[in-house]
Amino acid sequence: MDKTETLVKEQHLKDQFDNLEKHTQWGIEFVEKYTKFVKERSEIEISYAKQIRNLSKKYQPKKNSREDEESKYTFCRAFLSTLNELNDYAGQHEVIAENLTSQIIADLSRHLQELKAERKSHFHDGRKAQQHIESSWKQLETCKRKFERDCKEADRAQQYFEKMDADINVTKADVEKARQQAQMRHQMAADSKGDYSSYLQKFNQEQNEHYYTVIPNIFQKLQDMEEKRIERIGVCMKTFADVDRQVLPIVGKCLDGMTKASESIEPKADSKQVVESYKSGFEPPGDVEFQDYGQAMKRTVSETSLSDSREGKERPTGKTKGKLWPFIKNKSKGSGPEDFSHLPPEQRRKKLQGKIDELNKDIQKEMDQRDALTKMKDVYVKNPQMGDPASVDPRLSEIGQNIEKLQFEVQKFEGWLAEVEERMPSKSDSHRRSGIYETQNSTAVSNNCAQDRESPDGSYTEEQNSETQVKANLNPNPTSSTPEFDDEFDDEETLPTIGTCKALYPFDGKNEGTISVAEGELLYVIEEDKGDGWTRVRRNEDEEGYVPTSYVEVILETNAKDS
Repeated sequence: MDKTETLVKEQHLKDQFDNLEKHTQWGIEFVEKYTKFVKERSEIEISYAKQIRNLSKKYQPKKNSREDEESKYTFCRAFLSTLNELNDYAGQHEVIAENLTSQIIADLSRHLQELKAERKSHFHDGRKAQQHIESSWKQLETCKRKFERDCKEADRAQQYFEKMDADINVTKADVEKARQQAQMRHQMAADSKGDYSSYLQKFNQEQNEHYYTVIPNIFQKLQDMEEKRIERIGVCMKTFADVDRQVLPIVGKCLDGMTKASESIEPKADSKQVVESYKSGFEPPGDVEFQDYGQAMKRTVSETSLSDSREGKERPTGKTKGKLWPFIKNKSKGSGPEDFSHLPPEQRRKKLQGKIDELNKDIQKEMDQRDALTKMKDVYVKNPQMGDPASVDPRLSEIGQNIEKLQFEVQKFEGWLAEVEERMPSKSDSHRRSGIYETQNSTAVSNNCAQDRESPDGSYTEEQNSETQVKANLNPNPTSSTPEFDDEFDDEETLPTIGTCKALYPFDGKNEGTISVAEGELLYVIEEDKGDGWTRVRRNEDEEGYVPTSYVEVILETNAKDS
């Protein structure tokens, strides 16, 4: 077998592996497609059964006095029986869905995993065998080229010896040296020939085993795997039909029950029941007596005749409308070890950086509260009837103390962070969040109190409970600028739209009277900021509430600005 023929066979074998790989992958995709088909059929059965049950429940008789009256008629009892049978009929469709899931979907899912693993193993063995035979072929080519090279060297040494031996001017020592060199080359050529012959025999044996034993066995395993896959698909298709066939007897009983209920209807009995229900028992009036001309006609009336009139009663109807605003309280978050010294350096650095970011956000939140209270105090100074400005001072002092405590905490954690960074081998992360906080803050009490509304993961967290509670506690006067959400939202009058606004940041709106907004969301403005830091907005006819003014960009209409 020459080299060209061997390479052709190897390429043909590779093509066969590629074709088998594509076909088996297509077979796996078919199993996945059929599994998806059965799953969708099961979902349809569940949805259909749910709708049938809801329909049966919807038309069940109500628990009232009318039920006793309806149960007297055979057609009402027949309809009730039909509804009950229909409910049982829906249960059989649920059984179909359960059997499809347990007998087909679960089985195919397991088989699919086994099929993928088996296919991967067979093709791995095939590639391994193919790589081995290719490596053996390369080794054979190396032995062949070495034998060829040694033979040429031996021929050149022999020719050189004969030339030296024929030359009379050459010394006997040179001739002897050339002879020994020629013998050595011939010996090397003989050894290379032996190696080449031995490895050629070994390669032929391995090649014969490769093409007649190893590869056929792999192909046979792939064929068995494919046949098993096809057989499993056939069994599942048969089960698909049997699942429906198994419930047919019970479905037939449900339908027979409906038929029996319809046959139990007795029109004459129902009509007699109506007669018995509405029979008055009144006697017909007596005969009209003859009266002489000039006298009024007199009619004898039975004492039991229909002479009474019925009076209807009107029931007053009332409509109440109320609005329910959510009461949601933020849950306090627990913290881990203070300096995170139990963690590796990089993890500890991240934890410390996150803690610093969290403290900076708390500082900013306290500053926002201080700004809001300062505005409230200014309003009280200008309008004393709204409240006492001195009532805000204790809270402002408390907030100032809180800010100082938080700043001290930030300095402490920044010290630990600097210590960790000094011990770390690399400091490539030079632009950290703490530095950004220090450069961004132009109005904070210290360099650590930066205004950054984004958390490290890009989200925004805002806890408004404390702000709302402060405003509620410091503003007992209902006429103050602090929004009284319950009173204002209970009004039935709909406020007109005075402009639009765009949310610059997300806002949870977990407190009563507020509304949650997403970043970039467009809303209608129905009430401007009255100096308390809140703007009233509306999303639709049913959703409106307050959002922080600093969170939105307000665009008022022209007429609203003029007014």
